[in-house]
Amino acid sequence: MTSTPVTAPEIAPAGVVISRRSLIIAALLTVYIIWSTTYLAIRFALESFPPYLMMGVRFLIAGGLLFGFLILRGAKLPTRKQWLSAGIVGFLLLVMGMGNTAQAETMISSGLAASLIAAAPLITLVLSLGFGNRPKRGEWIGVGIGLMGVMALTLEGNLQANPLGLVYIFVAITCWSFGSLLIKRLDMPNGAMGNAAEMLIGGVILCVWALSSGERITGTPTSSALFALVYLITFGSLATMTAYMFLLKNVSPALATSYALVNPGLALVLGVILGGEIITGSAFIALPLIVVGIAFVFGFIDRKKQQPTA
Repeated sequence: MTSTPVTAPEIAPAGVVISRRSLIIAALLTVYIIWSTTYLAIRFALESFPPYLMMGVRFLIAGGLLFGFLILRGAKLPTRKQWLSAGIVGFLLLVMGMGNTAQAETMISSGLAASLIAAAPLITLVLSLGFGNRPKRGEWIGVGIGLMGVMALTLEGNLQANPLGLVYIFVAITCWSFGSLLIKRLDMPNGAMGNAAEMLIGGVILCVWALSSGERITGTPTSSALFALVYLITFGSLATMTAYMFLLKNVSPALATSYALVNPGLALVLGVILGGEIITGSAFIALPLIVVGIAFVFGFIDRKKQQPTA
């Protein structure tokens, strides 16, 4: 890995030193809580904005604000190789990952989208085989249980009525998982500049993709859609993506993706209470299976995974 992990003095205010442990806890809480709400925010934003264009505007503005802030503070510009690396990650995570998630939410509920995306750590585990990872017994058990949960979730009425939504989500989580694995293996810009470059390039690609495919904003956006978009730009992008990139560079992949244990349940509840979504019984059977499967992958159940090996 050629990029330098973010350290406390790099992101703390002038004269304040924050411990690495405190930063990790803060980053975890950020992705746990805020990412649980972004699925519903996406649904509200889709009331007035088409999916790929909405995501493109979201990341282009967020990336531009962060990039400008860093330049004013004297941050070093990325090299050509680092721009390329950021473009690869931005394409996988933001264009194929988040863009297709928004497209899926035009067909299925936000709660179902979050539940399906909970399978991301399981997909990450399988993809990591190509990077030389040797899964333990508990990890394979987790994959099996988690896939049972995903299969049960496909019986949910909304998914049966909109099977294309399942395809978009599967593409999204596969690309997101692959991009997450690549981050530590690419020459990314240091610190927050990596997040800015990634969002800028991802936002540009999304906007070009959306406009070339005929997406347009028709009519005056509703106040709820505008508020949701602003929320996605500030909290859903600037805060959470910065926190997630920090976690990927400073903790294990299992801990970095542990948000998958929290997000689906909270997103389901928010979708039902605030979004008026209706979830059938199969979703309540599937979600616990997915969470238990992820727990095995993280070693929360199979403690042998945490024992040192020779």
